[in-house]
Amino acid sequence: MSRNIRWALVLSLALIVLVIAAACAPAPTPAPTAAPPTAAPKAAAGGKLEIFSWWTTGGEAAGLEGVYALYKKANPGVEVVNATVAGGAGSNAKAVLKTRMLGGDPPDSFQVHMGHELIDTWVTPADKMEDLSALFTQNGLDKAFPKGVLDIVSYQGKPYSVPVNIHRANVLWYNKKVFAANNLTAPKTFDDFFKVADALKAKGIAPLALGDKDSFASVQLFETILIGTLGVDGYTGLWTGATKWTDPKVTDSLNTFKKMLTYTNSDHAALTWDQANDLLIQGKAGMTVMGDWIDGDYTAKKFTDYGWVASPGNDGIFDALSDTFGLPKGVKNRDNALKFLALLGSKEGQEAFNPKKGSICARSDCDPKLFDEYLQSAMKDWTTNKIVPSLAHGAAAKEGWLTSISDLVVAFVTKGDVAATQTALAKACVDAAVCK
Repeated sequence: MSRNIRWALVLSLALIVLVIAAACAPAPTPAPTAAPPTAAPKAAAGGKLEIFSWWTTGGEAAGLEGVYALYKKANPGVEVVNATVAGGAGSNAKAVLKTRMLGGDPPDSFQVHMGHELIDTWVTPADKMEDLSALFTQNGLDKAFPKGVLDIVSYQGKPYSVPVNIHRANVLWYNKKVFAANNLTAPKTFDDFFKVADALKAKGIAPLALGDKDSFASVQLFETILIGTLGVDGYTGLWTGATKWTDPKVTDSLNTFKKMLTYTNSDHAALTWDQANDLLIQGKAGMTVMGDWIDGDYTAKKFTDYGWVASPGNDGIFDALSDTFGLPKGVKNRDNALKFLALLGSKEGQEAFNPKKGSICARSDCDPKLFDEYLQSAMKDWTTNKIVPSLAHGAAAKEGWLTSISDLVVAFVTKGDVAATQTALAKACVDAAVCK
């Protein structure tokens, strides 16, 4: 079977997960009749281009700057305005974006996660995005991306954003020197994890670096525990109602989460994800669970003594998300934005962005030789692992439901009340109209 066919099959599995989740949710209000398909402009002669994102640090900022450099070279008369709002997973940026979008002052293009975050927030029922069908056709993007990816960024068969990458959320990273000095092996199970954590704690080293100043980090840690405890079917069933939030394995997950939090750095609430990663780089912490954008952070900081394995219990499972950019209706620099979107979707643009960002291309034709050892392994895993959608990054659940879960996780990190949290999680599923 060819590599491209395998990609299509695997991405189709990801699509099936999201389609099932959508089918169990309330039917969205149909979008108003779409305007004529957007056509790509012939040139960007001058003016400005404002791009809104939350990429402000390490590899993510370096990757975006790589794309900007290509854009400026092709469009020297355009002033690129890099409008960023710091905050992991867009925790702060989304609030600012909402104010601007609803206030009639949209940026020319903005970062949004593929899946529910894109479609449920800005396509239906808000009707704030332009159909990009013509852009995709004229630039060959309808053939460059696997069908599964195209389907997830589309509504009623029309694409509304350009996917720039594929990320994996469920990776455990470790400091190789710290592990070697203490004769430790990277953990694959929860039992392994706690044995390693005890050994590190005894040496005065923080076992698990966590930076949940932005709540996504603790939500993401919890989702990897859910995956590792419930497995693929059990985890994906949480988003369709097939798995009950009252299930004993959810109880087990919360208990494991509570225990794991006792091995984190005491200042975790004051740190961002990349500041927590600095603890690992400095040898003050042994492990961290974070998405593979951390690989870009290591690259930007010239740190090489790191290893990786799937999060405990997650072997053979790829917890997926993707960053995309779309075209809001009524932008000030529409033609310039279209040129930028075409570049983002191009092979040249994705190869300039992803090796620095710490992600793999959403396209299926990028050159593996441009990527480091970890990213090459991620490319392989993407085509062979079972795919599940990330909760923390907008792929598994609609925005309102994710917000409810995030609030409950934040409270749990502080209070550790398993029974009350599980009851509240079950209610949140009912409130989301997924569970009965």
